[in-house]
Amino acid sequence: MNSTKIRHSFTLVLAALIWGTAFVAQSVGGNACGPYTFNCIRSIIGAAVLIPVIFILDKMGFSKNKPTTAKERKLLLIGGVSCGIALCLGSNVQQLGLYLGASAGKAGFLTACYILLVPILGIFMKKKCGLNIWIGVVLTLCGLYLLCFNGSTSFNIADLLLLLCALFFSFHIIIIDYFSPKVDGIRMSCIQFFVCGVITMIPMFTSDMKGSFSNIGVWAQGLSDITVWIPILYAGVLSCGVAYTLQIVGQVGVNPTVASLLLSLESVFSVIAGWIILGEKMGVKQLSGCLLIFVAIILAQLPTDFHKN
Repeated sequence: MNSTKIRHSFTLVLAALIWGTAFVAQSVGGNACGPYTFNCIRSIIGAAVLIPVIFILDKMGFSKNKPTTAKERKLLLIGGVSCGIALCLGSNVQQLGLYLGASAGKAGFLTACYILLVPILGIFMKKKCGLNIWIGVVLTLCGLYLLCFNGSTSFNIADLLLLLCALFFSFHIIIIDYFSPKVDGIRMSCIQFFVCGVITMIPMFTSDMKGSFSNIGVWAQGLSDITVWIPILYAGVLSCGVAYTLQIVGQVGVNPTVASLLLSLESVFSVIAGWIILGEKMGVKQLSGCLLIFVAIILAQLPTDFHKN
């Protein structure tokens, strides 16, 4: 593996680390002000944070693939809007699945099924995977099951929504894989957050505001407590502004299935963070799940021609 791929892989692991440790902040914020309000505001913050970053990078001459023609700007806009729609659908359908009663562990496992869907979708886009990657996918699914799945094995509408969420996140990864080598990743990330935030205003109004402007006062009260803004800002700046941008930048030149395996480390980091920060217990089952995922990722990173000179 060359140094560029190692750097990009590390970037994706860093994104997974931020998402994993941000889980507590996202849970607290969603419960305090409403799930769609939380998603909407953190997305808008994520977009706002990247605007000065884009300006500074342009001034310093560090921007990559900066659009200079109408055709390039159109391609950037299409990529950003496509990513934003996929991200919006994935995150909000996930929130709905949790709202309808899916356990957090089951939600984590079903959402992470994108690691199986990405290589399947990749077949239609002529993105072939070696045997080592397919074995890595199976091992990761087994590891995620051990790590996350502690509840009932029954299947209901909430579980179906979470599988749909996994499909949307799969599209998100595939879209990034297509556009990231062609456009400025930070600009595309900024556009995707803005699009996601604007679209999420619809369920925010119909659900969190109960579909009436007369409820704005009650809705605003949920945002009046300064402690609510700590998780919102944490998720907006780090989880959105930093981590999703790292994903877009890191996926350049990385097989989308390998990228999905690296991003699945989010589940491992969330369990480890809960163990270290919150004092949650980690049993043999959880440790075995972490080990399987790490083995799968190492296996997926091995070159398929390592036996050749």
